[in-house]
This record gives sequence, C-alpha cells and structure tokens, in this order.
Amino acid sequence: MTNTLLDRPLVAIAGPDDAEMTYRALRDQIDHATCRPLVVNVIQKAGGGIDKAGVQQRQEYAEKAFDRMSTLAESDGIELETDIYYGTDVADTLIEAANEVDATAIVFTSRGGSSWLDILSGGVRSSLIAKSDLPVVVLPNNDSN
Repeated sequence: MTNTLLDRPLVAIAGPDDAEMTYRALRDQIDHATCRPLVVNVIQKAGGGIDKAGVQQRQEYAEKAFDRMSTLAESDGIELETDIYYGTDVADTLIEAANEVDATAIVFTSRGGSSWLDILSGGVRSSLIAKSDLPVVVLPNNDSN
C-alpha cells in the first residue's frame, strides 16, 4: 500500500471550536479507511516567564477540544489518537511531535479571531513551512463562508 500525504497526519488544534472546524475540513480530504490522525494540542510554556493560564486549565481546555473532535470522528467511523505536547516554541514542538510519531504531514486549519489562533495561523505557520522536513497542509476554513 502506498503512503499518501494524509495517511498519518499530525493535526494541530487550538480549542473546541477549532477542533470542530478542523475536523469538518479534514474529513473530506482523507480516506476514512486508511487515515490514522494524531490530533494534538500544544500548550505553550512561557520559557521561564509566568504562564498566563495554569497548566491544568489549559489541559482541561485541550481535553474538551479532543472530546469534540473525537465525537465528530466517531460518527464517521474514524478513530483518532490525541495527545498534548508542551513547548516554548509551538512550531518546533509540532515538528518534533510529527517526527516522533512518523507523521506523513502536519495539518491545521486556517484560523482567525483570537490572538492564540492568530499565533498558529501566522507566525507558527511561517515557521512550520520554513523549518519542517514534512509537508505542511493548511486546510481551508470553510466555516467562514
């Protein structure tokens, strides 16, 4: 069997609403029979500074996002793996995670709105494209139509 771009994607999500938007964009792009997505949330550490929100609060938020995406995927017969990663640089953390799990691509949805979401769609997107040795797939945000 040939390995396709979205057989083992590392899918980055920021929160519950982003999880739903990302799933809706992803589900039409994948082969439901062969795709094994790993859905991740990166909790950005302050790198010695004071974190704005507690780690436990951010973990709970990530778990809510995973639950929302898993519920949608289950209704389509897709099994997701989920994991939380921690790092001071979101792009570097995503690249390291993708390489650890032998991902075929790093995937996320084009975002807008809150400042955290802007981080992932702006500076992190540029860093991923510049630094990643894996393909970076930016799915369209169809919810904005």
